[in-house]
Amino acid sequence: MMFVPVSSIPVDDQEKALAFYTDVLGFVKKTDIPVGDAKWLTVVSPDAPDGVELLLEPDGNPGIVIDGKPAAQVYKKTLYDAGVPYTMLGTTDLDKDYARLKERGVRFTQEPMKTDFGAMAVFDDTCGNLIVLTQQG
Repeated sequence: MMFVPVSSIPVDDQEKALAFYTDVLGFVKKTDIPVGDAKWLTVVSPDAPDGVELLLEPDGNPGIVIDGKPAAQVYKKTLYDAGVPYTMLGTTDLDKDYARLKERGVRFTQEPMKTDFGAMAVFDDTCGNLIVLTQQG
């Protein structure tokens, strides 16, 4: 049976991303292994420490370029500038987490709104990405 062990999000600075995803969002660090000039750096939900890991992956790979710039950076900026979120995180209480994150200074580009699948809001992760926060149901 297949499953998703790790999902990655490109970040412009791994330490800054780690601080945001742990101190602000509330994830916990699971893996921190040096790999060349970067790290295999993952975080998980404290409620699911053996669940899906979110890899905070450097976006500056010089080996994959578009017009002389790292491809991940070009892709991220294109999505960001268009207002398109890079990925989705889930919550069981969107209103509560929205209020908590606003209190911690998180900048939302879309306030909570009802959808056909539940509710959602969009925030800036300070690492070059927009993230959808969704509550299903």
